[in-house]
Amino acid sequence: MHELTQLIKNDMKPALGVTEPGAIAFSVAKAKTYVSGELKQIKVVLNSGMYKNAFSCGIPGSPRVGSAYAAALGYIAGDAEKGLESLAGVTAEDNTEAEKLISSGRVKIELGEITSRIFIQTSVETVNDTAVVTINDSHTNITYVAVNGSLVYGSADNEGAGGGEGSSADPVSEEPLKLIHSYSLAGLVEYADTVDLAEIEFIRAAYNTNLELFNAGMESDRTTFAKYLLAKNNGEVISGDEQKTASLICNAAIEARVIGLDKPAMSITGSGAHGIIATMPLYAAYKVNGYSEEQLLRATALSYLICTYIKEYSGKLSAFCGCAIAAGTGMACALVYLRGGTLEMMEHTINNMAGSITGMICDGGNQGCTMKGIAAVDAAYQSVNLAMEGVYIFNEHGIIGLTPEDTMRNMGLIASPGMTGTEKTIVEIFDRKNQ
Repeated sequence: MHELTQLIKNDMKPALGVTEPGAIAFSVAKAKTYVSGELKQIKVVLNSGMYKNAFSCGIPGSPRVGSAYAAALGYIAGDAEKGLESLAGVTAEDNTEAEKLISSGRVKIELGEITSRIFIQTSVETVNDTAVVTINDSHTNITYVAVNGSLVYGSADNEGAGGGEGSSADPVSEEPLKLIHSYSLAGLVEYADTVDLAEIEFIRAAYNTNLELFNAGMESDRTTFAKYLLAKNNGEVISGDEQKTASLICNAAIEARVIGLDKPAMSITGSGAHGIIATMPLYAAYKVNGYSEEQLLRATALSYLICTYIKEYSGKLSAFCGCAIAAGTGMACALVYLRGGTLEMMEHTINNMAGSITGMICDGGNQGCTMKGIAAVDAAYQSVNLAMEGVYIFNEHGIIGLTPEDTMRNMGLIASPGMTGTEKTIVEIFDRKNQ
């Protein structure tokens, strides 16, 4: 198997609801497996990106939002064996118990570092035991477990990495070269062109999963953007207007996800919304224009890889909207690919995306993600249409680099370390909202 195929396969995972509440619930559910007796306290320390993203996002199976309820439900109903889908099957009774737990003051959420690197440290204390679980760098990557002060898993070095309040270290530039960064844009396109189709057929599962989420959004009486976008598409899911179809299919799925409907998204780079934007507009293009399934799968592989290329510079959780910027850029290049465009057109598409929406903030997983998704689809289609007509931002302007690789790196650096101060301001705004 090609190493890029393996990279995609390892990264592409179903996630129920917004990924961050799922990760918080998973961490609490995991810690609970090590304790017994009546609960005294749950304490969860989050890096700023995790804190921000989970702050007001919907939780599957619950009318509530946010980190505290994710933690409470993780304790009451979470199944650690299901990873990011740990809250599948939450009942009304579970929600009632979670509300009691919150009102009793036994769930505490604290802000740790201002950083784009994922960090969760969960402590579950009962009358008999105390278990501490630490997650670093990816949403389910447990690096430390201790029970009653004794190390059970990992090393003591991983206990508190990322937990010091006020720190803003994000040593992206000092990290060793990531696998994806050893490739050029041309190399990624060559992979998409030549990889054995059988190797990437697993990507089909992303469309099955995301279409189920889209359908849930269309059927729910809680969605509003979905209904509007359907009306704008002449009441049709698939119309003759590719862009309106793309916006509908993409953003109805995002809305379903952020309000907490009980269907998973297929995530990429740890985010369901990234996975939706990287795929669903391509599905619209495939349906409207009659592209082959092989073309769709190859284009999707390219979309995923370009998204990953930018995200590995920006960090998994940062103050910019990686869904629109990273996944949107990957999707835009994949649209060029589907249309039979050239490598140069993809380079110019990246320039147009980088020079336009880079800097769009991320203020957490919430209803605003739908609006950001609408903007991302619009920006992608405009960037592609312009680039394919030879209209693009020249390399000497702004953050555009001399090569597409430089440009994508610059896009990532705008987020981390560039927007660390923005991240701090966002979480301070959230804290004021809580007061």
